[in-house]
Amino acid sequence: PSIQGFCVVLRLYNFATSERRRQTARRKHLLPSRLRRHSIRDTPFTMEDVLKAVSADGSSIMPQVAPHLSRHLLFPLIQFEGDKAEEKGDDDKAKNILSGKIKLLEDTNMTDYVATLYCDLHGVADPPAEYTKKRQEVLAQLEKYEQATAKIADLLTQDEVVNGLRSDKVANLEFLKNQHGVTMEMVNALYDFGQFQFRCGQYGPAADMLYQFRVLSTDNDKVAASTWGKLACEILSTNWESAVDELKNVREGIDTRLFNNPRAQLDHRTMLIHWSLFPLFNWDGAREPILDVFFSAAYINTIQTSCPWALRYLIAAVITGRTRARNSSIQQKQLKDIVRYVRQEAYEYVDPITQFIHALYIAHDFDAARDALRMAEEVCRSDFFLASSADAFVGAARHLICESYCKIFSRMNIRDLSGKLGLNPDEGEKWIVNLIRETRLDAKIDSKDGTVVMNHPPNNVYQQVIEKTKGGFFRTQVLNAAVSK
Repeated sequence: PSIQGFCVVLRLYNFATSERRRQTARRKHLLPSRLRRHSIRDTPFTMEDVLKAVSADGSSIMPQVAPHLSRHLLFPLIQFEGDKAEEKGDDDKAKNILSGKIKLLEDTNMTDYVATLYCDLHGVADPPAEYTKKRQEVLAQLEKYEQATAKIADLLTQDEVVNGLRSDKVANLEFLKNQHGVTMEMVNALYDFGQFQFRCGQYGPAADMLYQFRVLSTDNDKVAASTWGKLACEILSTNWESAVDELKNVREGIDTRLFNNPRAQLDHRTMLIHWSLFPLFNWDGAREPILDVFFSAAYINTIQTSCPWALRYLIAAVITGRTRARNSSIQQKQLKDIVRYVRQEAYEYVDPITQFIHALYIAHDFDAARDALRMAEEVCRSDFFLASSADAFVGAARHLICESYCKIFSRMNIRDLSGKLGLNPDEGEKWIVNLIRETRLDAKIDSKDGTVVMNHPPNNVYQQVIEKTKGGFFRTQVLNAAVSK
């Protein structure tokens, strides 16, 4: 057996850091668990110390996010913070974060990679003997699991066997037992091997093992665990479409298996919200289904009760999705909803992104909105999930400012409007021209006066009355139908 691939560097963080690199030169267990303190020789820093270090400037919310991620999912965030420290030339912080990486991954099977990190941290050529010993233990475990799963793994690649399987798991097990001598121990070995592969950083093989186990097993607890595990595998393999499918499976499991345990439901929904952030900001196809989940009553309640900081990501997803939304009325409703949530949660959580919404839609203060947007841009660029969406967020936010400003004034001074957008007059004029061209606004630019003239069509009172009574008429019909029953 080969250990090649055990030391793979988790690739996911590249999706978040690619934008930063372009501008500046510019991955434990299957079920989620709370971070614990670990000990390793010559690395005295605890994970709590690392989380404090990365959030020292107040811009990172990793200490709030970290407890809801598995260690493999947390690794890209730690890597992202390490890259930032290196870019700023903060050697002490970068060294502490490197120590945090070792502490994070020391209980995994990624022995070669951890050994490399150890050598980098301490400036030595060879790691301690304990790493060589653990490497041999991992190889021995690999050989054991390969032997334990060889028969059932081979059977599940044969078309005649797969074609004989049905949706009834009990019948499938009986078929495999009678026809091919498969035992329950062999099925459970798939789960154990999948978990082992996951801890090695072999996420593709782990996903396959866990899927095969889930198809055959009748152990509800292990099936739930394997679903979480497969979700993590798809995320860490950046298979976003499959990850969204697994999110639906996890959500269904939370709603059905834990319906009589509200506290467990709350905890698992909180986990799911945080795990959903990976596909949400990396694949456009994930935006609509995940936002539908986030805006559902159960998950909005979870955000407000358990993780109000997730409002940052909800707001960013809605704002950056303006140009992608298929249904503008849904997008407008989502925008109104987040304004209400920001108002309700202002006592609990505030950051520049929520402040931008508050200034623009609650306080109606354009200067405060401009200042908040400037700070929100910095927050986006320093946030793992939002870094690649920073430019899109700023552009869409300026659209919202301009949209609100144009609703109030029919003639606007370009210099004043540019100031509200945080642009100089020349940049502002170009931005406004592009906006008029792209959105086909009924507006004209008077270059001599340096103004923008909006053509606001007169409001038709009769049409307003008709629109307002449409809803009342529909509600009356519903009430009449209910009374008739």
